[in-house]
Amino acid sequence: MQGQESNSPADPLLSRHLPRHIAIIMDGNGRWAQRRGLDRTVGHREGVKALKPIVKEAARLGIEVLTAYAFSTENWRRPSQEIDVLMGLLVEFLASETPELKEEGVRIRTIGDIRKLPLSAQQSLNWAMTETSQQRRLILNLALNYGGRDEILRAVNSWRHQTPEGTELTEAELNRYLDTAGLPDPDLLIRSSGEFRLSNFLLWQLAYAEIYISDKLWPDFGPADLQAAIRDYQTRHRRFGGLG
Repeated sequence: MQGQESNSPADPLLSRHLPRHIAIIMDGNGRWAQRRGLDRTVGHREGVKALKPIVKEAARLGIEVLTAYAFSTENWRRPSQEIDVLMGLLVEFLASETPELKEEGVRIRTIGDIRKLPLSAQQSLNWAMTETSQQRRLILNLALNYGGRDEILRAVNSWRHQTPEGTELTEAELNRYLDTAGLPDPDLLIRSSGEFRLSNFLLWQLAYAEIYISDKLWPDFGPADLQAAIRDYQTRHRRFGGLG
């Protein structure tokens, strides 16, 4: 099944329960480049290119939210030149793809503390989010300067500063202060490059997510691979701790 096939009731992928929210750890850009004798930054550029067809396919299928792990709080440890390239690629991606994503009905959001990103990246993100704020077909949630532990700490501190002393913190209250407030928790986590770890990604929200590991490096991951992950998800029996 290829990504260009029609969105029709006869499509077997659409005739079964779809995940509302898919989260993706886009791993393997550097290794993709190194295996070809190229600079790691070439892999990052190809990784950015690989995101667009995944977003379009998710929108075609009717997925509500797609969260892409683009830059973690730990990624600041990388060489400054590589970080500069990554931030430049973010600005390029938003400038070139936002108009088409808007036409496709995609709303761009972020999670993570984007105040620590370069000013050019912050301005591009704010522009893209404003431009697409009325779109309702799919939310593209970009995780930038994001870490699961950092998010939980920020949420707890925000709750503490805004809540009377002695108030008990509940799960529902914490959810209101998380970066993902208002969004359903991910049903499916996809990780490329064959690695089996969460890498500090959505630690609270992934509590009951189904996990799909692809051996493909992210630049090689395409719409057919997204479909394969969804088909695998559709075979899972989700019990949420019960016996059903």
